[in-house]
Amino acid sequence: MPTLKIINSTTRPGRKGPAIAAWVADMARQHPEFQVEVLDLGEINLPLMDEPFHPLQQQYQHAHTKRWSATIAGADAFVMVTAEYNSGIPAPLKNALDYLGKEWAFKPVAIVSYGGVSAGTRAAQMLKGVLSALKMVPLAETVATPFFDQFINAQGVFAPNPVSEKAAHDMLAELLRCTTALKPLRSPSEAPKSASLAPVVA
Repeated sequence: MPTLKIINSTTRPGRKGPAIAAWVADMARQHPEFQVEVLDLGEINLPLMDEPFHPLQQQYQHAHTKRWSATIAGADAFVMVTAEYNSGIPAPLKNALDYLGKEWAFKPVAIVSYGGVSAGTRAAQMLKGVLSALKMVPLAETVATPFFDQFINAQGVFAPNPVSEKAAHDMLAELLRCTTALKPLRSPSEAPKSASLAPVVA
């Protein structure tokens, strides 16, 4: 069963990201093919990047980096829940991505964005470039919620409209399809063997 990890990007007091990430997790659990886990960067609390070696070398010196590496390496797919800060992604999300290299590669990722009138779409567009540089595969299918506060009830639960729910289900179905398709790239030993290059004698 593929492991889907949902990453909440915000860390500030009073943040709304956890409510939206919880909703995404509930949607994902309706797709029983996935094993679902939520990663809250506010709880993980990674310091500003403090590793002396380039992430691609995987010569991690700190326990928090080793834990983060193991967490991400164990995932088959991701949903990133991002707010929009000044037309971009929150700094904790960029920091969390920059900590690692190979652990992200060849894994599909869906983006759920939220904000004001722009629905976080500028942050989502910025995020796609970063993800592609890490050899991840961002999906075209997304969920973008404008004026998201109106969908958070008195209990702090995010309850969007049916349009967003359908978009989430479509996104997750495509995420599962891409997770399966990309598996050989994540597991070279499972990739099809190349055909023999021996010359053909007529």
